[in-house]
Amino acid sequence: MRAIAIPAPGGPDVLEVIDRDIREPGPGEVRVAVRAAAVNPTDIGLRARGAPNLDPPWIPGMDAAGTVESVGAGVERLAAGDAVMAAVMPRRPEGGAQSELLVVPAASVVGLPDGADAVAASTLPMNGLTALLALDLLGLSEGDTLAVTGGAGLLASYAIPLARERGVRVLADASPADEALVAGFGAEVVARGDGFVDAVRAAVPDGVDGVVDTALLGRDAFGAIRDGGAIAVVRGWDDSPTERGIEVRPVAVRTVLERTDWLDLLRERAGDGRLQLRVAAEYPPERAADAHRAMEAGGIRGRGGIVF
Repeated sequence: MRAIAIPAPGGPDVLEVIDRDIREPGPGEVRVAVRAAAVNPTDIGLRARGAPNLDPPWIPGMDAAGTVESVGAGVERLAAGDAVMAAVMPRRPEGGAQSELLVVPAASVVGLPDGADAVAASTLPMNGLTALLALDLLGLSEGDTLAVTGGAGLLASYAIPLARERGVRVLADASPADEALVAGFGAEVVARGDGFVDAVRAAVPDGVDGVVDTALLGRDAFGAIRDGGAIAVVRGWDDSPTERGIEVRPVAVRTVLERTDWLDLLRERAGDGRLQLRVAAEYPPERAADAHRAMEAGGIRGRGGIVF
């Protein structure tokens, strides 16, 4: 079966398409015939730095959608022929989602959202789980305030409505061209860039209770947070001291890839339109490098998908 492979760390041109054997599913596992696999920033990181504890080639991809091809012993919730989406950790010996066949724990697999095709559905699992985990770590409840950085991005577009349905007041930054888009997710729009902190403080003078930092502002977002508030960071933290009692809560999505209940919630929310699935472009496997270049260039709205 074909797969996107990273033979060595480097730029987009190192990506290649290889043929490889895929094992049968074991107990509690599912083998999925992948129709589409999304390209995310984590794939850029794997390509650029490799996986030091695993032998190459490395197979990128954290989420995919397609059809169940076979199931292992003990799997009763899913059956061959089911249209599904799945989340997977690429830093494992058999690699990630960008492969024509994918073996994954059944707990990481649910049906497609109503009305969604495989390409659209492939944009949801990993980013949706990341949004839910970030909100869970912040522990916000009805009446609390949240700022989301990178408001027009895919991760933010999931975090905003998921927070709103908990009764949280959400502010998110946007450029003038994206204001209507971000408002459509359910956020109060504030300025992005150098004016972000001042804009948040103008709306919430004491500072927000929490920040979901999808734009990787880091310390530059601290000024928007109240004393004793918290920030959920999606690319780790250097453990350096913070200020004013602000807590940093790293979001490690690998810890929730088997949260079937969360995946089902995401499926339902996308199916009823509360989460908007956005495909930026579709690429055949042979053009995976173009998908990486588009991601690195920035400004895309949604995700590119590798379509087998």
